Amino acid sequence: MLALLSLAELLGMSLWFAGSAAAGQLREQFSLSGGEVAALTTAVQLGFVVGTAGSALLNLADVVPARRLFAIAAALGAVVNTPMAFASTYPVLLASRFAAGVCLAGVYPPALKMAATWFRARRGLAVGAVVGALTIGKAGPYLLHALPDAGVALITLLASGSALIAAIVVLAGYRDGPFAFESRPFAWSLVASVIRERRWRLATGGYLGHMAELYSYWTWIPAFVAASVARDPHALTAPSSPAVAVLSFGVIAVGGIGCVWGGLVADRIGRAPLVTRALVISGTCCALVGLAFGRSLWILAPVALVWGFFIIADSAQFSVLVTESVPPHAVGTALTLQISLGFLLTIGTIQVIPPLVRFAGWPWAFVLLAAGPLLGILSIRRLNWTAPLQ
Repeated sequence: MLALLSLAELLGMSLWFAGSAAAGQLREQFSLSGGEVAALTTAVQLGFVVGTAGSALLNLADVVPARRLFAIAAALGAVVNTPMAFASTYPVLLASRFAAGVCLAGVYPPALKMAATWFRARRGLAVGAVVGALTIGKAGPYLLHALPDAGVALITLLASGSALIAAIVVLAGYRDGPFAFESRPFAWSLVASVIRERRWRLATGGYLGHMAELYSYWTWIPAFVAASVARDPHALTAPSSPAVAVLSFGVIAVGGIGCVWGGLVADRIGRAPLVTRALVISGTCCALVGLAFGRSLWILAPVALVWGFFIIADSAQFSVLVTESVPPHAVGTALTLQISLGFLLTIGTIQVIPPLVRFAGWPWAFVLLAAGPLLGILSIRRLNWTAPLQ
């Protein structure tokens, strides 16, 4: 069942970066500025925030069976993503990206809840495997972009097809495990009940610190690598190459291994120690990666790969902390609300990079994001001093 969910996430989340992977071609086709290119990813983030916020307020993840919610959302995501392949105007691109983000709100959080129903003692590894799979799924469009003659239409349609297969896989093959969370009727007060839980607030504080750097890294590291190879410190859309596309895939996809490693270690030493270590290492890479700009890929690639490994290694464990910090009937809403707040933050951190690149150049662009891991560590340290939920 874990393999089934991991496969479904890998396929379903390929919708996320379909626009970013084709950004170079879209920029030429529609004469886009750097800010407009960034908006392609921001539109997905904004759609995801709207979707998760609505889902949390309506308790969808605790009222609608997760299997059904996932299948419907993935199928709709495939449909609304498809217009990007044939778009003739920039507003159509943005609308397609936004709608895909809304649908992905029903793909990501329910999968975490579904995985948790099958595991208790090894929940960290289980949720880590699912998040690792979705990480590789998000990186997939970059690998497709490395193929000869891979255009916008091919990248878009393969992503939509993958999401449709994900819907079928879950609908046909998934069932809840022995540790299924109890459901409850809709209640407007459920979100307020979740927010009152101190452990949820502290776990979410750590998650926000983690998210402050994660999606800005995933969005802009391909541009950073391309600009480094071109030795142009102010280029937001430097010419790419197959080698750059493969490395862009690698520095994101390596996080899939990081998630599994994080789950194994968290189950052994505890979730808070694991996320603290990951935040320390990723924050350090965030602050220092600029020193490798313009140098050989043999120097830049190892730093970017280490960063890509640790920047996501803790992500699943924040979700597991949430499943352990609220009553069982509120787990779906708690996860959805946490994720919604995290992605709301990413809208700002993604958009802050272009002006920093124009003003100071790529060697300094990521330094500011290192504040996120630092604040996340402070929140998790306070969580260690808080009594667990009884």
